[in-house]
Amino acid sequence: MSKTVRYTAYRTIVSREITRFMRIWPQTILPPAITMTLYFIIFGNLIGKRIGTMDGFSYMEFIVPGLIMMSVITSSYANVVSSFFSMKFQHSIEEILIAPVPSYIILAGFVTGGVARGLIVGAIVTSIALIFTGLSIDNYFITITVILMTAILFSLAGMINAVFARNFDDISIVPTFVLTPLTYLGGVFYSIKLLPEFWQNVSLINPILHMVNAFRYGVLGQSDLNIGFAFIIIIGFIVALTTATLYLLNKGVGIRN
Repeated sequence: MSKTVRYTAYRTIVSREITRFMRIWPQTILPPAITMTLYFIIFGNLIGKRIGTMDGFSYMEFIVPGLIMMSVITSSYANVVSSFFSMKFQHSIEEILIAPVPSYIILAGFVTGGVARGLIVGAIVTSIALIFTGLSIDNYFITITVILMTAILFSLAGMINAVFARNFDDISIVPTFVLTPLTYLGGVFYSIKLLPEFWQNVSLINPILHMVNAFRYGVLGQSDLNIGFAFIIIIGFIVALTTATLYLLNKGVGIRN
């Protein structure tokens, strides 16, 4: 297959994905913006005044990076899992399977769509954050790199969930019972330095904690964890999930059954 054909296939999938979530923006873009606005008002503005400072920053400034990451994680994951499973459910995935399109092109197209939605929602949440606090970026390279890698990682995770899902209930189990708890326990609303030493060590198992802290370091210049180690964990998960997803697509798991 020529590069032109591969690029055309990739561009078609990406275009379809972006058109899909932009067409139903009241369901895909607006809800995260409203939810994060409520977080800013309730946790940042009202409760934050009573808490005071956290690691040398106002509580509002402290939680902003975590809330941005939360919106990116949920949006990128939800976009891929809902889109790919819908194609399975409607049997339109067969149109892609019979086409001479490599699995890595299919994966890249869906992941790019998930990243696009995650970044758009993240940009909107960031704009909302500017209304409540004077947000400034300490390190643009780390900030952009971390948010991009996180969107890629959870787009891949969404694809794996969609591959194994057999009904619409299956695509809500992981976000509800895995993703949400890990996000809330990922240092979004608190510094792990507040935890007893035992629970600090337990928290290190949570990969989202490393992502939130790496992003917080890029925005605020402060982190509870080692940034280099956080990058290693994120990259490691991306490589592992990419390998696993390509294997599942090549084997036709959950697709050709």
